[in-house]
Amino acid sequence: MEYLVTTVFVVTTLLTCAGMFVSSDDRLLVNMTVVRSAAALGAYCLDGSLPAYHIHLGFGDGANNWLLQFEGGGWCNDIETCAERAQTRRGSTRLMTKLESFSGILSNNASRNPDFYNWNRVKLRYCDGGSFAGDSKFDNGTLLLYFRGQRIWQAIIEDLLPKGLGSANKALLSGCSAGGLASYLHCNNFSNYLPDTTAVKCLGDAGFFLDSPDINMSHTQRTFFQHLVTLQGIEQNLDENCTNSISDPKQCIFPQYLLKHITPPLFILNSAYDVYQFHHILVPPSADPHGHWNRCKLNPQSCSPDQMNILHDLKCLQP
Repeated sequence: MEYLVTTVFVVTTLLTCAGMFVSSDDRLLVNMTVVRSAAALGAYCLDGSLPAYHIHLGFGDGANNWLLQFEGGGWCNDIETCAERAQTRRGSTRLMTKLESFSGILSNNASRNPDFYNWNRVKLRYCDGGSFAGDSKFDNGTLLLYFRGQRIWQAIIEDLLPKGLGSANKALLSGCSAGGLASYLHCNNFSNYLPDTTAVKCLGDAGFFLDSPDINMSHTQRTFFQHLVTLQGIEQNLDENCTNSISDPKQCIFPQYLLKHITPPLFILNSAYDVYQFHHILVPPSADPHGHWNRCKLNPQSCSPDQMNILHDLKCLQP
Protein backbone atom coordinates (compact mmCIF):
# COMPACT_ATOMS: atom_id res chain seq x y z
CA MET A 1 0.00 0.00 0.00
CA GLU A 2 1.49 3.32 -1.02
CA TYR A 3 1.58 5.79 1.85
CA LEU A 4 -1.98 7.19 1.66
CA VAL A 5 -1.40 9.68 -1.12
CA THR A 6 -5.01 10.52 -1.89
CA THR A 7 -6.96 13.02 0.19
CA VAL A 8 -9.76 10.64 1.22
CA PHE A 9 -9.90 6.87 0.81
CA VAL A 10 -13.14 5.03 1.50
CA VAL A 11 -13.12 1.27 2.10
CA THR A 12 -16.22 -0.75 3.02
CA THR A 13 -15.14 -4.31 3.67
CA LEU A 14 -15.62 -6.96 6.30
CA LEU A 15 -12.38 -6.09 8.08
CA THR A 16 -12.15 -5.70 11.85
CA CYS A 17 -9.90 -3.83 14.23
CA ALA A 18 -8.17 -6.99 15.36
CA GLY A 19 -4.79 -7.83 13.92
CA MET A 20 -4.12 -11.11 12.19
CA PHE A 21 -3.43 -14.13 14.36
CA VAL A 22 0.17 -14.13 15.48
CA SER A 23 1.75 -17.21 17.03
CA SER A 24 3.34 -16.83 20.45
CA ASP A 25 6.77 -17.34 18.89
CA ASP A 26 6.29 -14.37 16.54
CA ARG A 27 4.82 -11.86 19.00
CA LEU A 28 6.55 -8.53 19.46
CA LEU A 29 6.09 -7.52 23.11
CA VAL A 30 6.70 -3.84 23.85
CA ASN A 31 7.18 -2.29 27.29
CA MET A 32 4.91 0.45 28.62
CA THR A 33 6.21 4.00 28.90
CA VAL A 34 4.44 5.99 31.63
CA VAL A 35 4.31 9.73 30.93
CA ARG A 36 5.67 11.14 34.20
CA SER A 37 5.41 14.72 32.97
CA ALA A 38 1.65 14.35 32.47
CA ALA A 39 0.94 15.32 36.08
CA ALA A 40 2.13 18.86 35.38
CA LEU A 41 -0.58 19.12 32.71
CA GLY A 42 -3.25 17.57 34.90
CA ALA A 43 -3.41 14.70 32.43
CA TYR A 44 -4.81 11.72 34.31
CA CYS A 45 -6.71 8.54 33.55
CA LEU A 46 -10.19 8.14 34.99
CA ASP A 47 -8.80 6.87 38.31
CA GLY A 48 -6.02 9.45 38.59
CA SER A 49 -3.21 7.23 37.27
CA LEU A 50 -0.73 8.63 34.76
CA PRO A 51 -1.24 8.00 31.03
CA ALA A 52 1.04 5.70 29.07
CA TYR A 53 2.05 4.45 25.65
CA HIS A 54 4.15 1.72 24.08
CA ILE A 55 6.82 2.55 21.51
CA HIS A 56 8.94 0.40 19.20
CA LEU A 57 11.63 2.40 17.43
CA GLY A 58 12.00 2.43 13.67
CA PHE A 59 15.07 1.56 11.65
CA GLY A 60 16.49 1.73 8.14
CA ASP A 61 14.54 3.90 5.73
CA GLY A 62 11.67 4.07 8.27
CA ALA A 63 13.75 5.54 11.08
CA ASN A 64 12.32 9.02 10.60
CA ASN A 65 8.70 8.01 9.97
CA TRP A 66 6.10 7.70 12.72
CA LEU A 67 2.87 5.75 13.16
CA LEU A 68 0.69 6.55 16.18
CA GLN A 69 -2.29 4.35 16.99
CA PHE A 70 -5.05 5.23 19.45
CA GLU A 71 -6.23 2.20 21.41
CA GLY A 72 -10.00 1.61 21.28
CA GLY A 73 -12.45 0.34 23.86
CA GLY A 74 -15.83 2.09 23.89
CA TRP A 75 -16.88 4.99 26.10
CA CYS A 76 -18.51 5.85 29.42
CA ASN A 77 -21.09 8.63 29.39
CA ASP A 78 -22.42 8.71 32.94
CA ILE A 79 -20.91 8.69 36.43
CA GLU A 80 -21.93 5.12 37.22
CA THR A 81 -20.34 3.53 34.15
CA CYS A 82 -17.26 5.75 34.39
CA ALA A 83 -16.77 4.81 38.04
CA GLU A 84 -16.96 1.14 37.06
CA ARG A 85 -14.58 1.71 34.17
CA ALA A 86 -12.07 3.47 36.42
CA GLN A 87 -11.60 0.17 38.24
CA THR A 88 -10.61 -1.68 35.07
CA ARG A 89 -7.78 -1.54 32.53
CA ARG A 90 -10.01 0.75 30.46
CA GLY A 91 -9.72 3.47 33.09
CA SER A 92 -6.41 2.91 34.81
CA THR A 93 -2.86 2.31 33.60
CA ARG A 94 -2.21 0.67 36.97
CA LEU A 95 -4.43 -2.21 35.84
CA MET A 96 -3.07 -2.53 32.31
CA THR A 97 -0.59 -5.11 31.14
CA LYS A 98 2.87 -3.59 31.08
CA LEU A 99 3.83 -5.53 27.95
CA GLU A 100 1.70 -5.02 24.84
CA SER A 101 1.73 -7.25 21.77
CA PHE A 102 2.35 -5.30 18.54
CA SER A 103 0.65 -6.94 15.57
CA GLY A 104 -1.14 -5.88 12.40
CA ILE A 105 -0.20 -2.33 11.45
CA LEU A 106 2.13 -2.21 14.48
CA SER A 107 4.04 -5.38 13.60
CA ASN A 108 7.77 -5.36 12.84
CA ASN A 109 7.30 -8.28 10.47
CA ALA A 110 8.05 -7.07 6.94
CA SER A 111 6.01 -9.79 5.27
CA ARG A 112 2.90 -9.06 7.36
CA ASN A 113 3.29 -5.29 7.61
CA PRO A 114 5.37 -4.25 4.59
CA ASP A 115 4.42 -0.57 4.71
CA PHE A 116 5.13 0.28 8.34
CA TYR A 117 7.22 -2.53 9.83
CA ASN A 118 10.32 -0.34 10.22
CA TRP A 119 8.62 2.91 11.24
CA ASN A 120 8.57 4.25 14.79
CA ARG A 121 5.31 2.71 15.99
CA VAL A 122 3.43 3.94 19.06
CA LYS A 123 0.29 2.63 20.75
CA LEU A 124 -1.50 5.21 22.90
CA ARG A 125 -3.23 3.45 25.80
CA TYR A 126 -6.88 4.36 26.30
CA CYS A 127 -7.88 5.21 29.87
CA ASP A 128 -10.24 8.21 29.71
CA GLY A 129 -13.41 6.73 28.23
CA GLY A 130 -13.95 9.72 25.93
CA SER A 131 -11.87 9.08 22.78
CA PHE A 132 -9.00 11.20 24.13
CA ALA A 133 -11.16 14.34 23.85
CA GLY A 134 -12.53 15.39 27.25
CA ASP A 135 -11.34 17.98 29.73
CA SER A 136 -13.30 18.00 32.98
CA LYS A 137 -13.57 16.08 36.24
CA PHE A 138 -16.18 14.88 38.71
CA ASP A 139 -15.62 15.26 42.44
CA ASN A 140 -18.43 14.88 44.96
CA GLY A 141 -16.17 14.49 47.96
CA THR A 142 -16.21 10.70 47.94
CA LEU A 143 -15.69 9.92 44.26
CA LEU A 144 -13.13 11.60 42.00
CA LEU A 145 -13.06 10.91 38.27
CA TYR A 146 -10.82 12.61 35.73
CA PHE A 147 -12.09 13.17 32.20
CA ARG A 148 -8.82 14.40 30.79
CA GLY A 149 -8.48 12.72 27.40
CA GLN A 150 -7.47 15.93 25.64
CA ARG A 151 -4.68 16.54 28.13
CA ILE A 152 -3.58 12.89 27.86
CA TRP A 153 -3.27 13.35 24.11
CA GLN A 154 -1.26 16.55 24.64
CA ALA A 155 1.01 14.95 27.25
CA ILE A 156 1.84 11.96 25.06
CA ILE A 157 2.53 14.07 21.98
CA GLU A 158 4.77 16.44 23.96
CA ASP A 159 6.65 13.43 25.32
CA LEU A 160 7.19 12.03 21.82
CA LEU A 161 8.20 15.24 20.02
CA PRO A 162 11.75 15.37 21.43
CA LYS A 163 12.13 11.63 20.83
CA GLY A 164 12.03 12.20 17.08
CA LEU A 165 8.37 12.82 16.25
CA GLY A 166 9.08 16.54 16.03
CA SER A 167 11.33 16.02 13.00
CA ALA A 168 9.39 13.24 11.27
CA ASN A 169 9.42 12.93 7.50
CA LYS A 170 6.10 11.09 7.48
CA ALA A 171 3.55 10.74 10.26
CA LEU A 172 0.37 8.68 10.29
CA LEU A 173 -2.25 9.06 13.04
CA SER A 174 -4.45 5.98 13.30
CA GLY A 175 -6.88 4.32 15.67
CA CYS A 176 -9.54 1.65 15.92
CA SER A 177 -13.16 1.89 17.10
CA ALA A 178 -13.24 4.56 19.84
CA GLY A 179 -9.60 5.09 18.90
CA GLY A 180 -10.65 5.43 15.28
CA LEU A 181 -13.01 8.21 16.34
CA ALA A 182 -10.07 9.82 18.17
CA SER A 183 -8.07 9.81 14.94
CA TYR A 184 -10.79 11.92 13.30
CA LEU A 185 -11.08 14.24 16.28
CA HIS A 186 -7.32 14.87 16.51
CA CYS A 187 -6.22 14.73 12.89
CA ASN A 188 -6.01 18.50 12.41
CA ASN A 189 -4.41 19.04 15.82
CA PHE A 190 -1.81 16.36 15.09
CA SER A 191 -0.61 18.24 12.02
CA ASN A 192 -0.35 21.45 14.07
CA TYR A 193 2.28 19.83 16.31
CA LEU A 194 4.50 18.92 13.36
CA PRO A 195 6.63 20.92 10.91
CA ASP A 196 5.18 21.91 7.55
CA THR A 197 7.75 19.60 5.98
CA THR A 198 6.19 16.51 7.61
CA ALA A 199 3.77 14.55 5.43
CA VAL A 200 0.86 14.06 7.84
CA LYS A 201 -2.00 11.69 7.15
CA CYS A 202 -4.70 10.02 9.24
CA LEU A 203 -6.47 6.65 9.32
CA GLY A 204 -9.80 5.98 11.00
CA ASP A 205 -10.40 2.23 11.38
CA ALA A 206 -14.00 1.32 12.32
CA GLY A 207 -14.43 4.78 13.83
CA PHE A 208 -16.99 6.37 11.50
CA PHE A 209 -19.91 6.19 13.93
CA LEU A 210 -23.12 7.37 12.33
CA ASP A 211 -25.65 9.92 13.50
CA SER A 212 -28.45 7.81 12.12
CA PRO A 213 -31.90 6.84 13.48
CA ASP A 214 -32.53 3.31 14.72
CA ILE A 215 -35.30 1.04 13.43
CA ASN A 216 -37.81 3.00 15.55
CA MET A 217 -36.54 6.34 14.19
CA SER A 218 -35.01 7.30 17.54
CA HIS A 219 -31.53 8.85 17.58
CA THR A 220 -30.06 6.50 20.18
CA GLN A 221 -26.42 7.09 19.28
CA ARG A 222 -26.89 10.86 19.12
CA THR A 223 -28.31 10.85 22.65
CA PHE A 224 -25.46 8.63 23.86
CA PHE A 225 -22.80 10.92 22.38
CA GLN A 226 -24.55 14.07 23.65
CA HIS A 227 -24.34 12.72 27.19
CA LEU A 228 -20.70 11.76 26.58
CA VAL A 229 -19.80 15.23 25.29
CA THR A 230 -21.56 16.95 28.20
CA LEU A 231 -20.16 14.74 30.95
CA GLN A 232 -16.57 14.78 29.75
CA GLY A 233 -16.37 18.41 28.62
CA ILE A 234 -15.64 17.47 25.03
CA GLU A 235 -17.48 20.26 23.20
CA GLN A 236 -14.74 22.82 23.89
CA ASN A 237 -12.25 20.54 22.12
CA LEU A 238 -14.29 19.82 19.01
CA ASP A 239 -13.23 21.41 15.74
CA GLU A 240 -14.24 25.09 15.75
CA ASN A 241 -14.96 25.20 12.03
CA CYS A 242 -17.43 22.37 12.53
CA THR A 243 -19.04 23.67 15.71
CA ASN A 244 -19.50 27.12 14.13
CA SER A 245 -21.24 25.61 11.12
CA ILE A 246 -23.89 23.44 12.78
CA SER A 247 -26.92 24.12 14.97
CA ASP A 248 -25.90 21.63 17.65
CA PRO A 249 -22.10 21.80 18.18
CA LYS A 250 -22.14 18.48 20.07
CA GLN A 251 -22.84 16.71 16.79
CA CYS A 252 -19.33 17.52 15.62
CA ILE A 253 -18.20 14.45 17.50
CA PHE A 254 -19.71 12.50 14.59
CA PRO A 255 -17.22 12.09 11.71
CA GLN A 256 -19.93 12.69 9.10
CA TYR A 257 -20.16 16.35 10.21
CA LEU A 258 -16.47 16.76 10.98
CA LEU A 259 -15.12 15.17 7.81
CA LYS A 260 -15.20 18.22 5.52
CA HIS A 261 -13.23 20.23 8.07
CA ILE A 262 -10.32 17.76 8.32
CA THR A 263 -7.33 19.14 6.42
CA PRO A 264 -4.72 16.33 6.23
CA PRO A 265 -5.30 13.45 3.81
CA LEU A 266 -7.55 10.89 5.45
CA PHE A 267 -8.05 7.15 5.01
CA ILE A 268 -11.45 5.83 6.10
CA LEU A 269 -11.78 2.12 6.82
CA ASN A 270 -15.21 0.86 7.86
CA SER A 271 -16.94 -2.48 7.63
CA ALA A 272 -19.91 -2.65 5.31
CA TYR A 273 -21.92 -4.23 8.13
CA ASP A 274 -20.07 -2.87 11.14
CA VAL A 275 -21.13 -4.77 14.26
CA TYR A 276 -21.29 -1.69 16.48
CA GLN A 277 -23.35 0.27 13.94
CA PHE A 278 -25.69 -2.72 13.56
CA HIS A 279 -26.09 -3.66 17.24
CA HIS A 280 -25.99 -0.23 18.89
CA ILE A 281 -27.05 2.36 16.31
CA LEU A 282 -29.44 0.57 13.93
CA VAL A 283 -30.92 -1.98 16.36
CA PRO A 284 -30.00 -1.04 19.94
CA PRO A 285 -31.65 -3.13 22.69
CA SER A 286 -34.04 -0.27 23.45
CA ALA A 287 -35.41 -0.44 19.90
CA ASP A 288 -36.01 -4.21 19.96
CA PRO A 289 -37.36 -5.10 23.43
CA HIS A 290 -38.91 -8.35 22.21
CA GLY A 291 -35.75 -9.58 20.49
CA HIS A 292 -37.10 -9.86 16.96
CA TRP A 293 -33.61 -9.09 15.65
CA ASN A 294 -31.68 -11.45 17.94
CA ARG A 295 -31.21 -14.26 15.42
CA CYS A 296 -30.28 -11.77 12.71
CA LYS A 297 -27.70 -10.16 15.02
CA LEU A 298 -26.15 -13.52 15.83
CA ASN A 299 -26.02 -14.64 12.22
CA PRO A 300 -26.83 -12.34 9.26
CA GLN A 301 -27.75 -15.43 7.24
CA SER A 302 -30.75 -15.78 9.57
CA CYS A 303 -32.07 -12.32 8.72
CA SER A 304 -35.41 -12.06 6.98
CA PRO A 305 -35.62 -10.35 3.57
CA ASP A 306 -37.03 -7.22 5.23
CA GLN A 307 -34.21 -7.19 7.76
CA MET A 308 -31.63 -7.63 5.02
CA ASN A 309 -33.09 -4.64 3.18
CA ILE A 310 -32.72 -2.54 6.34
CA LEU A 311 -29.15 -3.78 6.77
CA HIS A 312 -28.41 -2.89 3.17
CA ASP A 313 -29.64 0.64 3.84
CA LEU A 314 -27.20 0.82 6.78
CA LYS A 315 -24.36 -0.23 4.48
CA CYS A 316 -25.30 2.55 2.05
CA LEU A 317 -25.02 5.10 4.87
CA GLN A 318 -21.38 4.16 5.46
CA PRO A 319 -18.83 6.62 4.02
